[in-house]
Amino acid sequence: MEHLSLLAIGLALFYLAALGCVYRILLTYRTSQGALAWIIGLLGLPYLTVPLFLLIGRSRFGGYIKARRLGDQALGDLFNQLEQIGCPAPADATGAGRDELAVLSKLGRQPFTSGNRCTLLKDGEATFQALFDAMEDARHYILLEFYLVRSDRVGQRIKAILERKLAEGVEVWFLYDDIGSVWLPRRYLRELADAGARVASFGNGNVRRRRFQINFRNHRKLLVCDGTTGFVGGINLGDEYLGTALEQDPFRDTHCRLEGPAVAGLQLAWLEDWNWASDQLPELNWTYNNQPPPGAEDVLILPSGPADTWETCTLFFLNCINNARERIWIASPYFVPDFQVMNALQLAALRGVDVRILIPEVSDNPVIRLAAYSYLVQACQAGINIYRYQPGFMHQKVVLVDDRYAAIGTANLDNRSMRLNFEITAIMVDGDFVDSVARMLEDDLAHCQLMTPGDYEERSLLFRLTCRAIRLGAPLL
Repeated sequence: MEHLSLLAIGLALFYLAALGCVYRILLTYRTSQGALAWIIGLLGLPYLTVPLFLLIGRSRFGGYIKARRLGDQALGDLFNQLEQIGCPAPADATGAGRDELAVLSKLGRQPFTSGNRCTLLKDGEATFQALFDAMEDARHYILLEFYLVRSDRVGQRIKAILERKLAEGVEVWFLYDDIGSVWLPRRYLRELADAGARVASFGNGNVRRRRFQINFRNHRKLLVCDGTTGFVGGINLGDEYLGTALEQDPFRDTHCRLEGPAVAGLQLAWLEDWNWASDQLPELNWTYNNQPPPGAEDVLILPSGPADTWETCTLFFLNCINNARERIWIASPYFVPDFQVMNALQLAALRGVDVRILIPEVSDNPVIRLAAYSYLVQACQAGINIYRYQPGFMHQKVVLVDDRYAAIGTANLDNRSMRLNFEITAIMVDGDFVDSVARMLEDDLAHCQLMTPGDYEERSLLFRLTCRAIRLGAPLL
């Protein structure tokens, strides 16, 4: 009888906890489908679903929001400074195009800045050489923020440069994601810290405020040197991006070098993340308005994440798709769009826009690769062309809208980027740069195979059922 009483008490506690989780969901849910799935699980199998919900169930990163508020006065002053040297949309944009770009500015809480120079870095070799050179040239400080850092040849080269610059008196702040860099040896971080670098983990730095949430990840990849030179894109710090690892398929990825006032936008996004991870707001160089413009390009930095008021990343993609007039080309390694994005892509294709989605043939996530097949018939019926990149694993995240602007960053076409990850994207409006992105994607398309409905419909019933079943779990992928 005593055992039965303990069991009854345990079940009662689980159901009370489940009701508490349901209460939380009803107050904060963003999509009814996800909310219903959690509620059914919590009420039907509370002893399994309650722990799962506590780990991955929340859609708003409350701890980061609190940290943002605590640092709001100092950060707000910096946002105001940045607004003074920019505008909601490029000066030469007019009419509907100006409104479209102004929306992106509001989403990112940052202005477009002019006088920038943008350099397209089409692969890992070009990117790493540019990163190495910029760090070697740094005179005051280096800010790093990467989702994945490895202790391989690239990682060791980065570490050696940082240690040498620290010995020269250059300050180094090193921010990494503890989930993406889970296999990074602690010795690597300890040696950096011993050399004088400030090192912080995006998750472990605030375990109390994080409240055991492992679902929120900092997926950003950026570098800033002296507040004047910055990098953003899809490349992490690892040898696989060089394509030299014999046991792996070569990675195809894209990064971008920025010089000019837009770097302040990257620096501001880094500073918010560092404030969350360490409760510190270091003094940085913000004298971008006193420098001669290195170029003539208009750039907007668009950070996004689960601490935003809106679903910034989702709205970014919807804004691009809905306003495309001639073409919308999107390269993403993961294609698991929600119904909003899929409907927008279908409508764009139906109104005559050239819609092309580039995804990899080879993937590091076979589950997501299978889920993409379930969208194929639906996409082809509307006129959406889906291409699979053949030579290796295409990991780039690039958006091209007409001939008007291009975006390079870290956001994928999946639920994790839309709602759970901290991402960052650079949007460039300059015609020459947009043309270079278009030529790059045209070259990628020459190495792609166009998918047809038969690639899904002619497969076995088991394959099709598996793809559809996986798609049911799209909000968790």
